Amino acid sequence: MRLYLSGHDYKYAVEQMLLTLFPDERPEYPEGSPEGKRMEIRLSRTDATTSASCSYCTGRSVFHGAARASNDKLSDPLERDRICQRLVKNAMYRAALKSGAAKPAWGALTGVRPGKLMAGLVASCPDEKTALRRFVSEFDVSPERAALCLATTRETLRAEASLDARDVCLYVGIPFCPTRCAYCSFVSQSVEKSMQLIEPFLRALEREIAATAEQVRALKLRPVSLYMGGGTPTTLTASQLGRLCAALEASFDLSALREYTVEAGRPDTITEEKLRVLRAHGVDRVSVNPQSMSDRVLEAIGRRHTAADIVAALDQVRAAGGFSVNMDLIAGLPGDSVAGFRDTLEKVLTLGAENVTVHTLALKKGSRITTDRTPLPSAREVAAMLDYAQGRLRAAGYAPYYLYRQKFMSGGFENVGWQKGGTVNLYNICIMEELRSVLAMGGGGSTKLIRPDGGRNIRLSAPKYPLEYIAQIDKTCADKARIGAFYREFLKEE
Repeated sequence: MRLYLSGHDYKYAVEQMLLTLFPDERPEYPEGSPEGKRMEIRLSRTDATTSASCSYCTGRSVFHGAARASNDKLSDPLERDRICQRLVKNAMYRAALKSGAAKPAWGALTGVRPGKLMAGLVASCPDEKTALRRFVSEFDVSPERAALCLATTRETLRAEASLDARDVCLYVGIPFCPTRCAYCSFVSQSVEKSMQLIEPFLRALEREIAATAEQVRALKLRPVSLYMGGGTPTTLTASQLGRLCAALEASFDLSALREYTVEAGRPDTITEEKLRVLRAHGVDRVSVNPQSMSDRVLEAIGRRHTAADIVAALDQVRAAGGFSVNMDLIAGLPGDSVAGFRDTLEKVLTLGAENVTVHTLALKKGSRITTDRTPLPSAREVAAMLDYAQGRLRAAGYAPYYLYRQKFMSGGFENVGWQKGGTVNLYNICIMEELRSVLAMGGGGSTKLIRPDGGRNIRLSAPKYPLEYIAQIDKTCADKARIGAFYREFLKEE
């Protein structure tokens, strides 16, 4: 779509809203006089107010939207920038809805963390009821999704209250999988093609673990959560897993850990020996991720296992004992249907996982689903899947505890983690709501240094692919010094 901006240059905000309203459109910024199908988005200021307006032109029809704010709210430069972007988005949103465009699931919200907005309202409003009402009215979010957001925000606030300024989460990324799933854009190598890289990768990872631990000890930081993801960590052999866990134990003081999670997401990588090794090293949470319990859908997305294999893998986990289990499902997979998704959820509920995470399919660049243009369930069908999941999980005794959104999600919906019996995963809340720093190690690991006081956060990224990670391990280890510089500036103010 042709976009014409006047009085501002908020291209990112404009493109976020364009993607939300018209996911099939791509932004264009032509020169010259406005013409054709287009949006003209203006921002202007008077002595008293700042206003945004949008004219959405389609053929002979023109639809208008507007939003304004009092200038007394715009004294702080950062706050002024944030509010002006919101005005621009709201003007576009109102013009589009007047044209008959479908109302997005999350109304005028475009961000991945709606809980941050809700938490801000809870803090500033006299009670939750007022915060909820403002969330619905200010962002045009449906009451159902606003209530869902409030429920997860309560868990965020409880987690925040339990954390100290020096608490951190550790993440270890293992970028290997048995095969690559069709929906996947994560950094992972198929072991069929890269088996020879695993040993040199582990040697490099051990060096990064040591460099990270040196900073943690010097700063007296306290790891409270350790999460091993990927990829699929259980692609490693039992001896390799044991070696990695031993390196972490030798490097970090893990005595304050509240949870130790390992993604065993692919049932075709789970063995009794690997489970014994993980339990011996204190791992108390694992993910066994079916995504679907339909063999036909599993084949369509490139998973080389069956639904029966998932049941067998979970039997092994339960026999090993001592593990809390998460199971991931994806709404909107190719070849799936509302009835098929319901059947998947019912089968998962019979397996009794303590956590169930319901994802919405995200059409990520680089995934085979995107490049192959695979037919997918409609937004209306995805909505029906998610609505069924929410009602059914609540009825089965689960409660939502974290929520986030992604770009290019089917229907613009959300991902929600559900738990029962007080089995909240602290790591998931910390990383999604940016409560505390996540110190990442491994290929594609993204360290997020978070200032709990609202100061400027920093991100440090390791090379994505195993071969690059191995080749650049000296630089990756040297970059860990930035953790020390970040915390020394922050902690000196305590």
